[in-house]
Amino acid sequence: MLDALDKNLLKAVAELEEIPHGAYNIRKNGKLLTRSTTANIDIETNEEVDGITVKIAPGTVNESVHIPVILSKAGLHDTVYNKFIVGEGSDVTIVAGCGIHCGGPEPEGHEGIHEFIVKSGAKIKYVERHYAGGLGAGKRTLNPTTKVVLESNAVMEMELTQIGGVDEAVRLNEAVLGPGSSLLIVERVMTDKNQSAVSRNEIILEGIDSRSNMVSRSVIKGKSNQDFYATIIARARCHGHIECDAIIMGDGTNKTIPALHAEHPDAELSHEASIGKIAGDQLMKLMSMGMSYDDAVNTIIQGFLR
Repeated sequence: MLDALDKNLLKAVAELEEIPHGAYNIRKNGKLLTRSTTANIDIETNEEVDGITVKIAPGTVNESVHIPVILSKAGLHDTVYNKFIVGEGSDVTIVAGCGIHCGGPEPEGHEGIHEFIVKSGAKIKYVERHYAGGLGAGKRTLNPTTKVVLESNAVMEMELTQIGGVDEAVRLNEAVLGPGSSLLIVERVMTDKNQSAVSRNEIILEGIDSRSNMVSRSVIKGKSNQDFYATIIARARCHGHIECDAIIMGDGTNKTIPALHAEHPDAELSHEASIGKIAGDQLMKLMSMGMSYDDAVNTIIQGFLR
């Protein structure tokens, strides 16, 4: 069912070498490749839009859902709209992501829109990885959108990674947090050559004692460009923080704009941002231990993105 190319892409974006256990929905070249459900996790085709609806039963724990997308068809631009309803008191992991293999001159792209409704007391870890490869000259585009609603005392952790090879990416994250809820977003992006990546984030702290933390790590190589925008809007007694750091290598450029909007007197908001190059003393220390220059640079980058 999976050929060698499919397996390589799945390993890159979902750390899968074979069909996973549990619930999964694997999409290939704009169509369903294979699907499985469990007693607690149901996956249905959405008849109104091209996508799926994932329903996780209340109280579901220690289960996962894999929903990777793989593209290897020249000229295809795939769009999918997925909805997730996470039941009360559940604790699950959802692994998404898209892998593109470009073998010719025609462009390939994917736009994934994911909407999450996380019910009261539920906890979810969402992992999304993007990767593009292949020897073709076609443009590789990935534009993910994530919309999140956290009900009271819900917790969500988002781990968003752009691994490499993506020529153009525009990411949009939107979230509304209810009372006592918590959201952590960790975004890691690396670009090279003439690639570009834009990340736009808006987090609304609607409920009392809600909390959010947005962390961005960017590595900009070659002549690539990255723009990062993050806005926290506080409408109750709450806590919010934005942390964004970028390393520029070569002739790359970066724009970082964190914004805090306090609309309640008891809101506690903060941000910190830095843009710079790899420190020379770090390189010298690693090279003095026997590493080559390239190995030392790669070690620093991997540690920074971890």
